[in-house]
Amino acid sequence: MENKFIGLRASELCNSLKNNTIKLDEYIEETLAVIAAKDYDICAMLPEPNRKERLFSEARKLQALYPEPSMRPPLYGLLVGVKDLFNVDGLPTQAGSKLPAEEFVGCEAEAVSKLKALGAIVLGKTVTTEFAYFSPGATRNPLNLGHTPGGSSSGSAAAVAAGYCHVALGTQTIASIIRPASYCGIFGFKPSWGKVSTEGVFPFSQSADHVGIICKYYKDMEFFARHLLEQPATSSTDTMKCFGIATGTYIKQADKSVLTNFNIAITALKNKGTIVKELDVFGDIDKINDSHRRLIAAEFASNHKNLYSQFSHLYSKASNELIELGMGVSAEEIKQCQKEQSMLRKQISSMMLSEGIDAWISPSTTSTAPLGLGSTGSPLMSLPWTNAGLPAITVPNSLDDNGLAFGLQIVGKFEDDMALLSTDMDSLFC
Repeated sequence: MENKFIGLRASELCNSLKNNTIKLDEYIEETLAVIAAKDYDICAMLPEPNRKERLFSEARKLQALYPEPSMRPPLYGLLVGVKDLFNVDGLPTQAGSKLPAEEFVGCEAEAVSKLKALGAIVLGKTVTTEFAYFSPGATRNPLNLGHTPGGSSSGSAAAVAAGYCHVALGTQTIASIIRPASYCGIFGFKPSWGKVSTEGVFPFSQSADHVGIICKYYKDMEFFARHLLEQPATSSTDTMKCFGIATGTYIKQADKSVLTNFNIAITALKNKGTIVKELDVFGDIDKINDSHRRLIAAEFASNHKNLYSQFSHLYSKASNELIELGMGVSAEEIKQCQKEQSMLRKQISSMMLSEGIDAWISPSTTSTAPLGLGSTGSPLMSLPWTNAGLPAITVPNSLDDNGLAFGLQIVGKFEDDMALLSTDMDSLFC
C-alpha cells in the first residue's frame, strides 16, 4: 500500500492542507492506514496505543487555533516523525534503551516545539539505536527487508522511505543522518554544528551532536530546513562550480562497488563542465577517526554517569564498552580533541578558500546497506565531516543489483547551510 499523498512535495501538501483542498482528516487516515499495512514488517515507528486519537485531537486543536486558511502557518498539518531521543510532550522517551521512560522526562525539545509552532503535527516516535550508538533496534530497510536501514536514526529514515511521512527529525554524532538516509535511498541533511538547538534531546556528545532531517525529496530538504533554521526563501542555483574530492586514506575506506559508482558520478559531473579537484585534506584519517571516537566516548560516559550507576545491567555490550573507553579519557585529552576539531574545521575552510572549492563530494557510505540487522554499517565516510561540524547532505545515486542505494555526500562551507541546500542538485547529479 502506498500513501497517495507522498507523491506531493511537502510544500505542495502543506499549501493544500492550508487551503482545505486536501482534508487534514483524510491525510491522517491515509497515513495511519499505510503504517498499519507496512510497519509490522518495517518496524520504523515505536508503538503508540492511542496514536489515532492523539493525532485527531491535535488536528482539532490546530483547526481551532487557525480557522482562517490565510492565517495558517507554513507547515500546517504536516506529519513529522521524531527520533526517540527528542522529548515530545505527551510521548515517552527511552532513547532506544531498556531504561525506564521516567529517567528521560524533561522539557520538550526546542526543535520539536519550533515545528509545532509552525503547524506541524508529530506523527510519532521513530526507532533509534540504543542511546544513538551501535546497538540496533528492529527496524528494517524498506528497500530490502533483509538489510539494515542504518543508524542511529533508523526509524526516521525507514519511515520516510516507506512513505509514512515526508520528513523526520534525526540526530548525528558520527553518521546517524547521512548513513541511514543513504542506505534507504532518500535525502538527509546534517546542518553545521550548533545551527539547530539540541536542547531537549538526550545527549550523546555535546561536541559532536547535530540535529537534522531526513526527507523524501530534495526540495523538501530545502523547504523544511529553511523553516527549522529560520532562513528566508531562496531560489535554486547552480553556483557549485568546483567540487573537492578528499583523497588519500579517507576515500580508501570505501569498498570497490561504492568507489566504482562514485567514479561514474564524478565522470558525469566533469562531463557537465564542473571542475573537480582531488586533494588529501585529511592526511592520516585513522588519527582523526580515533580522536573523534575518544572524544565522543568521553562525553558519552559523562552524560551517562548517573544513569549507568543505577542501570548498568540494562545497557548493551556496545554501550558498556563505549562508557569504559570514555572513562579512560582524561580532561586534558578531551580539550585536545576539541582543539583538533576546531583545527580541522579551519584547515578544511582554508583549503576551500585557497582552491576555490564550493563543496566537497564523497560517497555517503563505505558500502550499500549490509545484510542483516546486527550492524548499522560503517560511519567512516561521514566521520571527519561531522568532526569538523560542516553541513552535509546525502543524495541518492542509483541502486546496486540487490536494489540497495548508493549515495553521494555533499559537504558545504561551515555555517553556509542554505547555499548548500539551495543548489540545484538535480541539474548536477541527474
